[in-house]
Amino acid sequence: MLEHVADGNGDPIAPAPRPTPDELLGRVGRGDRAAFGALYDETSPRLFGLIRRLVVDAAQAEEVTQDVYLEIWQTAARFDAAKGSAIAWMFTLAHRRAVDRIRSAQAARDRDLRIGARDLDVPVDTVAEAAETSVEHDRVRGALGDLSDLQRECVALAYYGGLTQREIADRLHVPLGTVKTRLRDGMIRLRTALGVTT
Repeated sequence: MLEHVADGNGDPIAPAPRPTPDELLGRVGRGDRAAFGALYDETSPRLFGLIRRLVVDAAQAEEVTQDVYLEIWQTAARFDAAKGSAIAWMFTLAHRRAVDRIRSAQAARDRDLRIGARDLDVPVDTVAEAAETSVEHDRVRGALGDLSDLQRECVALAYYGGLTQREIADRLHVPLGTVKTRLRDGMIRLRTALGVTT
């Protein structure tokens, strides 16, 4: 049973009301450790619940909650009751920290996947690659054989010899426009023969 405390006249005195989170946070901002303990006891179940819903993992939610209360202790002096309630301010800190943890965890997972994919040694079938390359060379050689001698000469000088159109014209002693036409026509025929659509 609760004992009634009486004043000097014998009238019962009501117990002092518990301080509100706003009052406690104001005292925490002035460095009151007892007020911080009371604020923690009063608000931690609600803050932890919010963080746990966001972060999901209980151990990480506990770490984030601890970080939030550390931030509350360090920044309580900046709390402005004119801008909102202490609970709203604390929930904002908690939400921000939880989202930061989620983003950090996602970034770590993405980084691990990238590193894992980079380090994954994919077996290469060198025999199949060599055969495919040989078949492609044969197709190109066959398509080059279908060009006129003049077109083939210009294409070979440009792509195998690495010469510019001007250098080809100088070497063959023909006008630059003629080289351009032979190259253009030769490339159109090559694309058609090799089935290239672009």
